[in-house]
Amino acid sequence: MTFLFLTNLLFSQSNDIPEKWKNSGNALFLINQSSFSNWTSGGQSSVSGTLKIDYNFNYSDNGWDWDTKVISNFGLNKISGSDFLKKTDDRIEINSVLGKKFNNDIIGRWSYSSFFNFQTQFAKGYRFGKDANGNPNRTEKSRFFSPATVQLGVGMYWKKSKDLWVNVAPMTGKLILVNRRFTENLSENQTYFGVKKGGNSRFELGASVRSYYKSEIFENVTMENRLSLYSDYLDRPQNIDFDCTFNFIMKVNQYVSTNLIFQFVYDDNEIKRVQVREVLGVGLNIDLSKIRI
Repeated sequence: MTFLFLTNLLFSQSNDIPEKWKNSGNALFLINQSSFSNWTSGGQSSVSGTLKIDYNFNYSDNGWDWDTKVISNFGLNKISGSDFLKKTDDRIEINSVLGKKFNNDIIGRWSYSSFFNFQTQFAKGYRFGKDANGNPNRTEKSRFFSPATVQLGVGMYWKKSKDLWVNVAPMTGKLILVNRRFTENLSENQTYFGVKKGGNSRFELGASVRSYYKSEIFENVTMENRLSLYSDYLDRPQNIDFDCTFNFIMKVNQYVSTNLIFQFVYDDNEIKRVQVREVLGVGLNIDLSKIRI
């Protein structure tokens, strides 16, 4: 349903958007570069770039709220002397929440809700190493739609504004899809993103909590936080998966900003350790809300 909604909106949007519809978005290009020549303390020249596109569709009318956020990130890094380009970021995510406010005014901002979430990546991911002769090599470990994760749940939605909301879904179905080429050679006790030998999918039933917060914490300094929690009722419910991202945007002017991103991820179907990612760079901003599609 979300895909149909997005397709219809992209191809039929006119210059006159009804007040109940609001859209906003931002494209950001981050670049990092370092260069060394005859540098006695050592160092490797490198250049990296990341393109981030966030777009929001928000609908509000007669007690109904429909908030959809599309996130896409892709980044590459080239280090002097390395045989391979390496990814620094790769993400496609659609998060959509539909809520209908309770008739009871005492409950205030709470709504019945259903939510949809989809995640995958653009390009192949590799594990880098060396062969028996010491030469660098790489082994493919993921690709587009492998894995792909779909979540669909029902629960309650608390929304103060488009910059502050929480969705709690105690009944959430989660489907993990993978390419069978990654599972056909597994041993019997191995899994690939939770999918067993010879399989291409895994179904989970659990509880999900998602939240979003955005605020200007200092003048020209904005913090954006996204948090996702999930527990699988059917398999080790005490192991809670989480994905927490902090994005600090330090505005220089209308078009240039410095971005600092911290992301913390834990999913024991992937790896039984906390994954940490940090990105710092100078970015070129484009306000997509001023562009009519």
